[in-house]
This record gives sequence, structure tokens and C-alpha cells, in this order.
Amino acid sequence: MSEAAESVHHGQPLLDRLVKLLDLERIEENIFRGVSPKSSSVRVFGGQVAGQALVAAGRTVPPERKVHSLHAYFIRPGDPTVPIVYDVDRIRDGRSFTTRRVVAIQHGKAIFALSASFQVTEPGLDHAEPMPKVPDPETLPTRLESLGELAEKLGRMATTPRPIDIRYVTEPPWVSRQRGARDARSQVWMRADGRLPDEALLHVCVLTYASDMTLLDAVLARHGVYWGFDKVLGASLDHALWFHRPFRADEWFLYDCVSPSASNARGLATGRFFSRDGQLIATVVQEGLLRVLP
Repeated sequence: MSEAAESVHHGQPLLDRLVKLLDLERIEENIFRGVSPKSSSVRVFGGQVAGQALVAAGRTVPPERKVHSLHAYFIRPGDPTVPIVYDVDRIRDGRSFTTRRVVAIQHGKAIFALSASFQVTEPGLDHAEPMPKVPDPETLPTRLESLGELAEKLGRMATTPRPIDIRYVTEPPWVSRQRGARDARSQVWMRADGRLPDEALLHVCVLTYASDMTLLDAVLARHGVYWGFDKVLGASLDHALWFHRPFRADEWFLYDCVSPSASNARGLATGRFFSRDGQLIATVVQEGLLRVLP
């Protein structure tokens, strides 16, 4: 594929819908309302709730203060057929840091809780781990190309178009032709499949949305368990993100994930995001519920 052809984003309409999804309605000073895309999903995608909650928090913070961390718990499955109300608590406004707490509510109950911290830009110490050596994203097949003949077998779960362009460096568990346990690692290139507005908070929220994708693949790979082939019930339990350096979510970033532990039907995975030029831009840790049925 030529460089010119590769630069064309085919998912711009989908990305535009994601941007609209993250543009919450303000219904009171600290209360916002968001909706879910029309789909047959039985629950709201966790990355969507996290991204919308971060938007709600950020809308109550001066733009010169950038989010540097978030910590969240997924409490109940979200209902995609009804709006989600986001209630923001202005915990603290300090000289350097601002803290917000957000609770997402449906049917009168909390389904998600997030704490986020924002900071003014300051000079200080600066170092980072180097990016792993991996193939360039342009040399890798698209997500649908990697499915091949498995697309029909895996159905809607695997073939539904997404606003995030994903290129697998490590062969994904649900596509692997080689059964059995592998290293507890998952590496993918990602980018928003289109052009995003220049609003910094939006780029952070899109990366937050994408961070809930592929992370638990690292856990499953270690045990030779495959989405779509084995009976796996999976759900995000808690999620933490630290943002280190500025970035654009519509430019390629590497998502390098490993799993240090799995026990008691829970799997832990950590991920590092690197920009195309090798800068470490964010770090994520997630624990997920993973029930493997006979």
C-alpha cells in the first residue's frame, strides 16, 4: 500500500460519532448527560464510560490545567439504551493541582466512579523507558485483514467497525493459528481513525477510550485462552491511567501490554503508550474479571 493511500482514514464518520459521544450535555453546573451509540451490545463499553467521565471532570477545570492521572472503578454494567448522568464533585482547587470525583449514574444507581487529578505545567526531572523495537504500523495488516476467514465465525463481535484503527504487532489471541500458552504480552499500534480537533482534553479522552481495548489480551495469551473460541466472560473491574507527555490521539501510538498476575478469576495487566517517535506518553494498569467456563 502506498504512503498516500495509507494516510487516508476510512473511519472518519465513526470517529466523528465518537467525538459527538464525548461531547456531553451540561444539564447543571456540575451535572452532565451522555448517551451510548445505537447497537445491540448488552452493556456499555467501559472505555466509553471512562472517557465520558473524564470529559465531565475536565469541563469543570481551567484548560491550562492538564489531567495527569485518573483512577476508576467499574461498579455495574451500563445500560446502552438509556442516558448516563455524570455527577462531578469539585474535591479541591489548589495552587498547582485540581482534584475531581465523578460518579456515573443509571436507573438511580452508580455504575462507575472516577477520580482525576489535573496540574499546571511545571519544569522538573525528566526521564522515560525506551520504546520496544517493533515493526512500523504501515507494514501490518488492518484489524479486519488480520481476521481473514475467521471473520464469519467470530461474527459481529469481531467485525463491527470501530473509530480506533488497530494494527496487531503480536498475533491476537482470537486470531492465533497456534494454540497453547504464549508470553503474557500484547502489542498493538493504535490511532483515532480520522482527524481530531485540536482540543487537548479530547485527545486524552480518546486515548482513555482506547485504553480499555486489547489490554486483557495479555492475560489470556499466557493461558492459551482465546476470545471467540473459548467461553470467556470478561469485564473491567478497575482502571488507572497516568499521562506523562503531550500527544495527539489521531497519530500512531504503540500500546505495549503485559500481565504480571492472574488469580481468583481476576487478571492484572499493565500497559505503556508510546508515541511514534518513541516518547512514553502514558501508563495504564487494569484488573479485569475473567471467568473461563468449561
